[in-house]
Amino acid sequence: MDPTFLSATALANLVRTRDLGALELLDHYIARVEAHDSRINAVVVRDFDRARARARALDSQADKSAPLFGVPTTVKESFDVQGLPTTRGHMAMKDKPVGMSSIAIRRLEAAGAVIFGKTNVPVDLSDWQSYNPVYGTSSNPWNAAHTPGGSSGGSAAALAAGLTGFEIGSDIGGSIRVPAHFCGVFGHKPTFGLLPNFGDPAISSAAGTDISVIGPLGRSAADLAVALEVMAGPDPDETALTLNLPAPRFTGLKDLRVAVWADQPGQATDAETAAMLLGLADGLERQGVTVSRTARPEFDPTEAYHLYLRLLDAGWSGRMTDAVVEAKRKRLDVLPDSDTSADAIMLRMLEVTHRAWLGLNEQRFKWRRTSTAFFQEWDVLLCPAFGTAALPHRQDGEPWQRRITVEGQDIAYNDLLFWPGLTGGYHLPGTVAPMGVTRAGLPLGVQITGPLYGDRTTIAAAALLEKAWMGFKPPPGW
Repeated sequence: MDPTFLSATALANLVRTRDLGALELLDHYIARVEAHDSRINAVVVRDFDRARARARALDSQADKSAPLFGVPTTVKESFDVQGLPTTRGHMAMKDKPVGMSSIAIRRLEAAGAVIFGKTNVPVDLSDWQSYNPVYGTSSNPWNAAHTPGGSSGGSAAALAAGLTGFEIGSDIGGSIRVPAHFCGVFGHKPTFGLLPNFGDPAISSAAGTDISVIGPLGRSAADLAVALEVMAGPDPDETALTLNLPAPRFTGLKDLRVAVWADQPGQATDAETAAMLLGLADGLERQGVTVSRTARPEFDPTEAYHLYLRLLDAGWSGRMTDAVVEAKRKRLDVLPDSDTSADAIMLRMLEVTHRAWLGLNEQRFKWRRTSTAFFQEWDVLLCPAFGTAALPHRQDGEPWQRRITVEGQDIAYNDLLFWPGLTGGYHLPGTVAPMGVTRAGLPLGVQITGPLYGDRTTIAAAALLEKAWMGFKPPPGW
């Protein structure tokens, strides 16, 4: 059996039943990286020798019951792995190995995963693409002229191309969900705070970042479910609390209550994406699913989106250097009052007071409760993961300077934050599953959102869609 495109759960079972050794499986993926990664530049940090030593140790271990036992795994470059650098795209960090692995890495290894490399990201994890001065540009295995997304772009590309068995990424503005959508794989953005990620104290934020989460990517919904059980739970360094997530609220398609939000006036979504989502709704309805194409949470979508943008900019302001802040101040000085782009809304947060932020946060929690009420009536909300399929490579200027065209409409590059932000900004879980392929041959994903701590519900819905609609398909030529 060729293991290349199997799910992580299937790979673990092969090792557990001794159909393949952990070292044999690892060498299979290492050989694929060495033979094929030059086409997409996804696995940019390689830790093959240590991984082989770990795989040999696992092969000699009698107890092989761990859920990810022997699964060759790569992780997003921003995770701290002891002995490897964490650069986030900055050349100054290239030769500085960290001294402690992130909690997520430790939990993956305790679950039997064999980490053998790290995958590419944009500088400071802040782009729809994945390129940086340290490791160069990653490409989409479906079409190398297009990006695999950002900021977990190398993660999704490596999975889609069959260069790894499992991946983890992070998400503040779609950084798991958009690459999963661009590359045709599964991805899960958890409920905020559910998966801790403190790493090396020398470089890791002790407080974390508002909205930002970590989560899994895989080639099946089952991979996401296993990873959730492995990685979720309070920070073990700080608390002895345990986690008890609610079970999915349905057992099959006919129990499922689905709201579908295919497009939004004033927010660019290409027609093919919206049509494919409505086609999915029709297909689910024919299979007995309760579907509404009009049900929405009771808030103004534009106001909710703009609030997310303000909170997003405030959240990641802690990462900004003094030089970046000064450059933003100069842009703000000449910003026209008429500019309502995403970048302009975020830029105006530069001098916000803490009292003003508390008011924004209060409104966020009010609308979060509105979403909670909505999900008492509906199990999940299906919407686009992003407004378009995978974007062509763009490295001209800063992201805030770029323009793109969607359905003939010229918009700012970052105005595509609407679909990732509408749910992510309110701390809700969101799972992306493959939905189809465009006429141009690029994958499209559906975003499945649910209530706070409804992570098992959104992943279970993805599993139902995987069986009833479509699952992972390898890109042609891989």
